[in-house]
Amino acid sequence: MTPEEWESLCDGCGLCCLQKLEDEDSGEIFVTAVGCRLLDAETCQCSDYQNRKSIVPDCLYLDIEMVRSVRWLPETCAYKLVDEGKDLPSWHHLVSHDRESVHQAHISARDKILAHEDDLISDEDYLDYIIGPING
Repeated sequence: MTPEEWESLCDGCGLCCLQKLEDEDSGEIFVTAVGCRLLDAETCQCSDYQNRKSIVPDCLYLDIEMVRSVRWLPETCAYKLVDEGKDLPSWHHLVSHDRESVHQAHISARDKILAHEDDLISDEDYLDYIIGPING
């Protein structure tokens, strides 16, 4: 798969750009309603994709090794589905030919983002924005 084909798999849900918390005791991962500072709350896309690594140094590139190793990707993630040999869902833009279908299916982070990481004063503030367990 070419880099362009790989990138095209992204469904634009923005869920990977929501901040996560891991319970130190149980290891359970929770998703929050706090987006990366570059996450556009309406489009669920990065507002400066080309320069994201210089602006947000801990931004991750989802290559196949990363997809296989992280536990926080949603079950609906196209990278994950393709790696597992599964079909893309009907709302995926490569199937529906419509970038809005991920939002219409309520799969995306749209309407879930209540703050951006720059809005928070301390790490403890993230606790106020927990949505629930990842894939829960």
